[in-house]
Amino acid sequence: MPVVTKIPARLHPATFVPLESTAKRKVAGYARVSTDSEEQQTSYAAQVSYYTDYIQKRPDWEFVGVYTDEGISATNTRHRDGFNRMIADALDGKIELIVTKSVSRFARNTVDSLTTVRKLKEKGVEVYFEKENIYTLDSKGELLITIMSSLAQEESRSISENVTWGQRKRMADGKVSLPYSRYRKGEDGLPEIVPEEAEIVRLIYRSFMEGLTTNKIAQMLMEQEVPAPGGQKKWYSRTIESILTNEKYKGSALLQKKFTVDFLTKKTKVNEGEVPQYFVEHSHPPIVDPGEFDMVQAEMVRRKEIGRTYSSSNIFSSRIICSCCGSYFGSKVWHSTSKYRRVIWQCNHKFNGERCKTPHFYEDAIKEKFVIACKSVLENREDFLAACQQVRDLLSDCTALEKKVDELFVQQNEVNAILQAYIRENATKPQKQDEYNERYNEYAQKSAEIKKAIAAVQAKIACRLSRKELLDGMVRELEAADLALVQFDEKLWRIMVENVTVGLDGEMVFRFRNGMEVTV
Repeated sequence: MPVVTKIPARLHPATFVPLESTAKRKVAGYARVSTDSEEQQTSYAAQVSYYTDYIQKRPDWEFVGVYTDEGISATNTRHRDGFNRMIADALDGKIELIVTKSVSRFARNTVDSLTTVRKLKEKGVEVYFEKENIYTLDSKGELLITIMSSLAQEESRSISENVTWGQRKRMADGKVSLPYSRYRKGEDGLPEIVPEEAEIVRLIYRSFMEGLTTNKIAQMLMEQEVPAPGGQKKWYSRTIESILTNEKYKGSALLQKKFTVDFLTKKTKVNEGEVPQYFVEHSHPPIVDPGEFDMVQAEMVRRKEIGRTYSSSNIFSSRIICSCCGSYFGSKVWHSTSKYRRVIWQCNHKFNGERCKTPHFYEDAIKEKFVIACKSVLENREDFLAACQQVRDLLSDCTALEKKVDELFVQQNEVNAILQAYIRENATKPQKQDEYNERYNEYAQKSAEIKKAIAAVQAKIACRLSRKELLDGMVRELEAADLALVQFDEKLWRIMVENVTVGLDGEMVFRFRNGMEVTV
């Protein structure tokens, strides 16, 4: 008969250290709070203190440190710097045991939790979850972690849904969150304007309507050492644009511009109609006049329609057109270094190829011609305003375009339904993939074309409404304008003139925003 002699294990199967070894285990704690609230700050400090004392009291443990994350959600480990640094140190052999409060403190994402635990396990690093009394190197550890992580993930999903519901309920009730750098809570609990900050916003709006681009405005604010939002020194064009398009500054608010797509990744998406939006009017005091806000939006559209890079170098930029070649007039400086220095305006293509025969003009001459054209309008102000009203009524009537959009949406839904049916059929039944791909691509292209058509019609609607807003602004200015106009008024020029066409004989045709023309 064979003789069997048992040889006892001398190494731990996970850590590979001698079972009788008296070497201290290198232990670290992990603490995390998910918000920056005062209550959570207290919890955070308590966790750090607790794990420091807890580890140092064990004679068989060597205290490595406490790794921490403040104000970070546990649903994704990607942006948890303290957590990621701890895992890196553990994989490098600097940590043998990680002690943390619970599975939910470690991660509320089942995949992240299991992946991390398995990665540590391969290196012999153990995690102890105190609340659940789970050691990951235990034979039942992974099963228990899977169950507890799934429960934590489900809890996170439930919390996210409740928070989202609460936010949307507030939106539906018209409750608005304001940019409190520009507003503050008043003594009555209602929002009130911060005068110093509001003046910066008004300066931005005023500068834009005076012809400056967003880049120029940003440069101007930095030169004046005006602090940017968040106390930063540098202003960016996109920051200026966001201020100019933020409806909150006119006393209204569009709620739910973005929404969270996935509670795990916290990924957000611009709302393109997937979830309801809420527009709240007169929700708080306006910083800029609503009419001025609407004019700014219309001016933005106008500049985009120019079809070339808008220049803010002068009030006449991108307004004066050559009748010979269709190019814009640009400014040139004559005798720049002498006392005879003059600024003239001429066709930008005057000396390109065939010479344009339209004459050049001094700025003063352009201004004089505008005063003459403007006087003729003011003398017949009632007729001019009546023409404005006709154009406004025409621009306001977008019924046909809106009907077209509705029809296109119906077509898109039909095509998308067919696409979804193809996808379901391909998933459940054997298909010739070449034939399937051909059919799928055909309808996918149709869907893309319809989407493009919808965008084009919606752009037409936006363009018409922006032109109407510009007309509204012009009407307000004309109703208040002095009939006895004697000198050039820059504001009237900006708000009244669509463009000016220069003829070969030097005549200027002023085309106003209501479509009327005056030749001078």
